[in-house]
Amino acid sequence: MAQDRITIEWWHALGGRLTPIVDELVTKFNDSQDEFQLVATNKGNYEEAMAAMIAAYRVKQHPVLSQTSERTFLTMIHSGATKPVPELMEEQGYDIDWSNFVAPVAEYYFQDGKPAAMPFNSSTPVFWYNADHFKAAGFDAPGETWQEVEQQLYAIKEQGINDCSMALARDFVWSLIENYSAMHDQQYGTLANGFDGLATEFTFNKSPLVVGQLERLDKWMDDGVLQIAGQGLNPEELFISGKCSTITASTAAHAGVEAGAQFNWGATYLPHEEGVEPKNSTIGGGALWVLANKSEEEYKGAAAFLNFVASPEIQTWWAGATGYVPVTNQAYDKFKADGYYDEHPTREIAILQLNRGTPTENSRGFRFGNHNQIFEIMNQEIQGVWTGQQTPQEALDKSVARGNEVLRQFEQLNANK
Repeated sequence: MAQDRITIEWWHALGGRLTPIVDELVTKFNDSQDEFQLVATNKGNYEEAMAAMIAAYRVKQHPVLSQTSERTFLTMIHSGATKPVPELMEEQGYDIDWSNFVAPVAEYYFQDGKPAAMPFNSSTPVFWYNADHFKAAGFDAPGETWQEVEQQLYAIKEQGINDCSMALARDFVWSLIENYSAMHDQQYGTLANGFDGLATEFTFNKSPLVVGQLERLDKWMDDGVLQIAGQGLNPEELFISGKCSTITASTAAHAGVEAGAQFNWGATYLPHEEGVEPKNSTIGGGALWVLANKSEEEYKGAAAFLNFVASPEIQTWWAGATGYVPVTNQAYDKFKADGYYDEHPTREIAILQLNRGTPTENSRGFRFGNHNQIFEIMNQEIQGVWTGQQTPQEALDKSVARGNEVLRQFEQLNANK
């Protein structure tokens, strides 16, 4: 009976269309064994969930499992509040083949060939479009370059097909600035974007391409081609409702688009500049961290759940239900062998984009201390561009200056750990 089981608490940040899928995952685990009762609690968005976890840890009321975004990697590593996943799995007698995890995910979360946290909901941004609107404007699909896409977006608006050609994603800094930089092999920060040490400094304001990208977005905003969702509105819903013709959003948007879009839609690779051979995009999403100072029974249950999540059966089910990329090669191979991507070609775009080309120090990803705080700083400064209070160059310069102050604070706090 449930009351005889050991309760395992998991706090997460997956809401909206993903809520019932998380609930089903919990049910699947609880039904698969009779020793543990997993209880999953949504704690809001990633920032809210992180804040709740920190507050709870301080008063020793924290869960054994916590999902946090990829931006918190260095914060979690240096917190002293986690138990390494490989250590836990080995203690509990589980033999996980860590080499089975797909390269883009492994390169981000792994240290010395093993993960600090269990990769869970990994994503990357892709370009979503209303195929009906593109067809009406005389286009089969979005172009591969930003120059082609610009012509198409203006045509959609000027021909009166749709007033909003593109909705500005809530996480546009991730999809349209950071991933743009990675795909175009531009240095975002020194020391391999933070992978080689805490003394990293931001440099993205010195990239003519990155500055040009923000200038382009600013022009689109002024011309009404790119639009901001009103307060309280979800940009993805503007696309799903047909009010906006395109958006850059996580591949995990599949769950919402498939359920809500009443038009022919598609998803494709993020555009790139003319004459550029694009590199890989970078991962977003989150991982499952095991927190310190919990009981042996709770650790036993946490290990059982992590082993369950890593199984190819659950990986393929989870990726299929949500749109997140499968994090193991075994699951990806199973999808291909079953012909899943033949029937759902947009589901493979993300993993192909993540694996495109040979990663460089500029494209492998970002490891910055307090990266989530810096993300908000960039959002604040770029708001000044949209309102005409500063130029794109000024916004990026201020973002770098403020961001580097945060990096130095993080370095000073964690240099000797």
